[in-house]
Amino acid sequence: MLGGVLGCRHGPGSSGAGGCKCWTLSPPSPIHLAGGPGRGDARARQWQYGTWCHEAPRRVRWLGRSPAQCCAQPGTCQALHQLYYDPSIENKNLAQKWLMQAQVSPQAWHFSWLLLNMDKVPEIQYFGASALHIKISRYWNDIPADQYESLKSQLFAQIARFAGGSKIVLTRLCVALASLALSMMPEAWPCAVADMVRMFQAEDANVDGRARCLALLELLTVLPEEFQTSRLPQYRKGQVRSVLAQECGSVFPLLGQLLQQQDSPGFIKQKVLKCFSSWVQLEIPLMDCESLIQAAFASLQDPELFDTAVEAIVNAISQPDAQRYVNTLLKLIPLVLGLQEQLRQAVQSGDMETSHGICRIAVALGENHSRALLDQVEHWQSFLALVNMIMFCTGIPGHYPVNETTSSLTLTFWYTLQDDILSFEPDKQAVYQQVYRPVYFQLVDVLLHKAQFPSDEEYGFWSSDEKEQFRIYRVDISDTLMYVYEMLGAELLSSLYDKLGRLLTSTEQPSSWQHTEALLYGFQSIAETIDVNYSDVVPGLIGLIPRISISNVQLADTVMFTIGALSEWLADHPVMINNVLPLVLQALGNPELSISSVSTLKKICRECKYDLPPYAANIVAVSQEVLMKQIHKTSQCMWLMQALGFLLSALQVEEILKNLHSLISPYIQQLEKLADETPNPSNKLAIIHILGLLSSLFTTLDISHHDDDHEAAEVKKLPLQQGPNPVVVVLQQVFQLIQKVLSKWLNDAQVVESVCAIFEKSVKTLLDDFAPMVPQLCEMLGQMYSTIPQASAIDLTRQLVLIFANEPAHFPPIKALFLLVTSVTLTLFQQGPRDHPDIVDSFMQLLAQALKRKPDLFLCSNLDVKAVFQCGVLSLKFPEAPTARSSCGFFTELLPPSRSLMDHFAEILFSLNKHCFSHLSLWIKEALQPDGFPSARVSPEQKDTFSQQILRERVNKRRVKEMVKEFTLLCRGLHGTEYTADY
Repeated sequence: MLGGVLGCRHGPGSSGAGGCKCWTLSPPSPIHLAGGPGRGDARARQWQYGTWCHEAPRRVRWLGRSPAQCCAQPGTCQALHQLYYDPSIENKNLAQKWLMQAQVSPQAWHFSWLLLNMDKVPEIQYFGASALHIKISRYWNDIPADQYESLKSQLFAQIARFAGGSKIVLTRLCVALASLALSMMPEAWPCAVADMVRMFQAEDANVDGRARCLALLELLTVLPEEFQTSRLPQYRKGQVRSVLAQECGSVFPLLGQLLQQQDSPGFIKQKVLKCFSSWVQLEIPLMDCESLIQAAFASLQDPELFDTAVEAIVNAISQPDAQRYVNTLLKLIPLVLGLQEQLRQAVQSGDMETSHGICRIAVALGENHSRALLDQVEHWQSFLALVNMIMFCTGIPGHYPVNETTSSLTLTFWYTLQDDILSFEPDKQAVYQQVYRPVYFQLVDVLLHKAQFPSDEEYGFWSSDEKEQFRIYRVDISDTLMYVYEMLGAELLSSLYDKLGRLLTSTEQPSSWQHTEALLYGFQSIAETIDVNYSDVVPGLIGLIPRISISNVQLADTVMFTIGALSEWLADHPVMINNVLPLVLQALGNPELSISSVSTLKKICRECKYDLPPYAANIVAVSQEVLMKQIHKTSQCMWLMQALGFLLSALQVEEILKNLHSLISPYIQQLEKLADETPNPSNKLAIIHILGLLSSLFTTLDISHHDDDHEAAEVKKLPLQQGPNPVVVVLQQVFQLIQKVLSKWLNDAQVVESVCAIFEKSVKTLLDDFAPMVPQLCEMLGQMYSTIPQASAIDLTRQLVLIFANEPAHFPPIKALFLLVTSVTLTLFQQGPRDHPDIVDSFMQLLAQALKRKPDLFLCSNLDVKAVFQCGVLSLKFPEAPTARSSCGFFTELLPPSRSLMDHFAEILFSLNKHCFSHLSLWIKEALQPDGFPSARVSPEQKDTFSQQILRERVNKRRVKEMVKEFTLLCRGLHGTEYTADY
């Protein structure tokens, strides 16, 4: 809340709270800005006698007054007190709103100085400094040029006053002066930074030398930060950045001197490092930063300065322009390598902060500049040493994120290094491959070790948040392994297979399940995204999987996911399916393996369905059993039904119907029972669940194999299916039951959506095979939508229009449904559509689909096209982005045909002129005679010119088309605009 008022990253302190205290307002000599000296003096006199006692007031005495009325009275102080100390959230919000208005008011130029009086508490002073900053940064043009110097002097004076005072007020005043400097440089203040340094280095009897030093460092620190967030125009930003980069010559020697002085206290050195960190982000040449970077490396030995030094070094190294200064980068490598002993000691002692910081430095140098450093062939050994140091950080001991948080920082580096190596020309790439392939094989071992689960006992103590972070970390490792495959190729799979084989066949000592799981996880990571169909180690892996002793949920999950990742390979090697399918079916009965087992079965059924008929009965039986036991969550039940849909698609129709009967009969009986019950929340969930199961099944049950690869289909010699589509048979059998459910639940959008989903997914899957259902479905949809309009009914109508509107046999029911939906929706628009953005969104999509698929629907005599057009215009005004986007889609489809029709109209005029000239001369004159026709934008003279041009041209059809287009633009008021060029 405070940030909204004060607009700053530093919140106010808490001093000054409590007790009864009078805040006397006596202004300093005012600076006359924006309001003229008369107004300023008058307001100052008003303020001078204002006092306010804050004995925990219970009402807001400044409310009802505008900032303009209150700023010359104690209203601002009262509002601030209300903001900080009033327990009422409502009063706090009112105070915040009022204070934000006060900060941007013209009176802020005057009251800001008054609030900086030393007898005010820091919260009041802070608000005054913040108001000054806002006025300078956002309303610079309000300040007369002859007041620049006066404003600058007052800010310097205020900073000097607060040098030994409140830190938050000092920082805010420094930000205000920084904003002033950025606005004035280079013309009005050419040596701003040098002047700042000189001003604060000058002796001042009233200010302690150390306080002056801290104030200067604060000012120099916030100056680049203010530049980064300033509202300067782009051309000014480049100009000011260049000036600041040159001014670093006034800053860096001072910073270096303060860092190297033996008697400089730690807090001064910390401020120096922060200041340096701020300046390097102005893209200062790296060679100009070299001595300060070296000093920052030396500061890493001081625990008090460590974090600040790390930040400064990382910021300096990470500047995009730094790669131009290769010699400086080469000098940095020994400095980074020199931190290895400190890194090892930190790891041994469990000092995560130190190891994390050193790792950040090594990764920043390697990741940002790997290409530049790889190019320095004569220094390959030093860069390889840096790579090995980063490898140590990747493999840092302990489990992420409980024992360490460093290793995750390094993963992007390995991507970058690999990309840079593979970007070289073949000869050079071969040399680097020879050096770095062993490194990447080592990386795989390190990553798989880091991916290992801790012991069961230790993992049991982890919090859910730690487990989730570890899961994400393993996904990042998986992505890295997949990427590394590009460099190591099939040899990587062979290496993993050999290690897994030795692990599973070794008789010397039993291996931990964690080691086995990690190796399988490596296989899974690669097989999920890389085509392993031609790998010679996958058969051996499939043979090894049944030998794995699965006694742990995590290991079982990875076994399942690995089988799923190899499902495409199994489709090409169906004799191996029996090796792994029993494992998957067995896992289906374990609720802890719900996601992995169901998703794996779904993948197998999708990829291998033509080889599964021998196993179909067993798969259906096991699936039906686990569904009846309700051991899986809803989403996994849906996946399981989708898997069965894939499976059944490859069977003969008779077999499909037989399996469907046994599979869904229990659900149909349950739905019949629920349909007779009085609606309540419990049976609603059951109805939605059953409808969802049917939708999921019909999403994938496709005996026409619309989505199959045609070549694969020919190889598998798909059975020629005859007779009605099984899905249609089932839908026709349950149609009356679904209508019965709807009759009781038509008011419930979720139930209606679930019903529509069954038909919509069936239509998308079956396409033309759904045709027998079209008439009765159109009739049901019309009745539903007429009773209670729902977006899901429009979406289903849109699918029917898409697939069947061009079919003559189905056009009548489609047309009747389209007109009914349009009529009901137009009535809804008349009543006020604002509360139904979902319906408006779906309606606009339906209109666009109809225009694209069957424009004839808009030629029906009982369709009010003008009303539809107005609905589209109203829909464009909806704040919901999807609704507005759909409305744009409607107009995108509507407008182009009307433009292209102009050519056809021109051809009619040309033909009439050629064959019926005497009649056309009378007709065109008569047609254009009425005022305001065809548009009020064309004058009688322009209409007369057009008719004469048309009547004169009886040979050149292209010229007539141009005349018609020209006249069209005149009628629409677009002639001579940019639009004309695209017309």
